[in-house]
Amino acid sequence: MGRFGERVGSLEALAWALLLSGLLAMVALLVTRRGLGGLPDAWSSPKWLWLGALFGTFIVFTITYTSPRIGTTATIALLVAGQLAAGAVIDRFGLFGLERIAFTWPRAIGIVLLVAGAVLTLRRS
Repeated sequence: MGRFGERVGSLEALAWALLLSGLLAMVALLVTRRGLGGLPDAWSSPKWLWLGALFGTFIVFTITYTSPRIGTTATIALLVAGQLAAGAVIDRFGLFGLERIAFTWPRAIGIVLLVAGAVLTLRRS
């Protein structure tokens, strides 16, 4: 995505990737479900459940924009560390209706080590 963004522009690459992904997902839905399945129910679901699309768009854009600037390894490392930290917060507070899971020392150390590893990938020798 980074190379594609350099070639056509970051926002253009994002729009193209999401358009193509949407088309492929629709084809997969039509082939496997032989129709729209539960897709029409998405409109009546709580709107906060749509945040996955927002966050997915943010992740694809982040990869498209940052990987040419800081490298693919650093981009992916920072995304993984950030997602795991966000997951720990979601677990801790039971956000989005999920069960609460304690934030323990092993979890904290794991996240700190992941963030440290991600930061180390930013160094270019």
